[in-house]
Amino acid sequence: MTERSDYLFTSESVSEGHPDKVCDRISDAVLDAFLADDPEARVACETFATTDRVVVGGEVRGAPGLLGHIEGIVRECVRDIGYAQKGFHWETLKVHNYIHGQSAQIAQGVDASEGKEEGAGDQGIMFGFATDETDALMPAPIHYAHAILRRLADVRKSGEEKRLGPDAKSQLTLRYVGGRPVEVSSLVLSTQHLDDSMTSDDVRAMVEPHIASVLPDGWLTPATKWHVNPTGKFVIGGPDGDAGLTGRKIIVDTYGGAAPHGGGAFSGKDPTKVDRSAAYAARYLAKNVVAAGLARRCVLQLSYAIGVARPLSIYADTQGTGTVPESVIEKAVNQVMDLTPRGIRTQLQLNRPIYQQTSAYGHFGREPEDSGAFSWERTDLAEALRKAV
Repeated sequence: MTERSDYLFTSESVSEGHPDKVCDRISDAVLDAFLADDPEARVACETFATTDRVVVGGEVRGAPGLLGHIEGIVRECVRDIGYAQKGFHWETLKVHNYIHGQSAQIAQGVDASEGKEEGAGDQGIMFGFATDETDALMPAPIHYAHAILRRLADVRKSGEEKRLGPDAKSQLTLRYVGGRPVEVSSLVLSTQHLDDSMTSDDVRAMVEPHIASVLPDGWLTPATKWHVNPTGKFVIGGPDGDAGLTGRKIIVDTYGGAAPHGGGAFSGKDPTKVDRSAAYAARYLAKNVVAAGLARRCVLQLSYAIGVARPLSIYADTQGTGTVPESVIEKAVNQVMDLTPRGIRTQLQLNRPIYQQTSAYGHFGREPEDSGAFSWERTDLAEALRKAV
């Protein structure tokens, strides 16, 4: 495969106050509450949000007493994100809870029993990706689109920029020369603002220094095209402006379109569900392949069947950058990590309440935290992979 060298590539991100991300946060907060009480809890939680209303539903297996705390979990998430506006206020919105017990038929397919390993929580395909174009081994467009919104959230919450609202979207088009990102060709930012008198120019003047602070030196040039609040005012934001739903930002959550996606969302799912845990494992392995110097880019696919423990297939593609054949990498990753659902959960220590942190600004490219969140971002398998090939 011949590498493409000179091109433009675009990725977008959305803030924690985006309606879909509000829902992801609530679903993951419910998951965390059940895992904090019982590390073996089973959770599949979906959230819908609209004007003055949040609907939570799904199936769980865990402490039934926690169902009475769902409303409080919802309100705390909305308060922390920053919504206290007419049409969506953390104190006055209506919460509807439709969570019920897990299907016994799903449980019998997943749970371990005598003579049977714990099976995957569903069928499906999961992809991991890593590239050496950033220190985080992430594609640069999505990495910096996230960084812009994290910075704006920080200055909003600190009070430095009191006129910013919680809802925002960013989009970066980067120019690649020789296969490496060199400059921002265009930048799109739509951000909620609380001052109705502000124009698009006013908003740009407020956010531009913060955007510049997170981008590499020299990437913003006189040729960079800026589109800040291109539709004009953006005062009505969040679920009051547009409905939200768990799991609708799967490309934002992963690689910004720079790699394939299996189609399964992450938020609200406990780690027996391979949509989530195997996608984390695939990223972990792909990142370690790149960190080990076996390739500059690596796509890794895993596939599973519900109730079956072992992956059905392992596929690697180094996009012409590998130092060893892909077939060798496929064997090596299977050798250095137990890719059963139980093996993934054990190695990455996923049975912990670590998921609210993942619900905005990407599940990948983050620093591992003391809480155990983002354990799949470690590069501690690199040496083992080098030995295995």
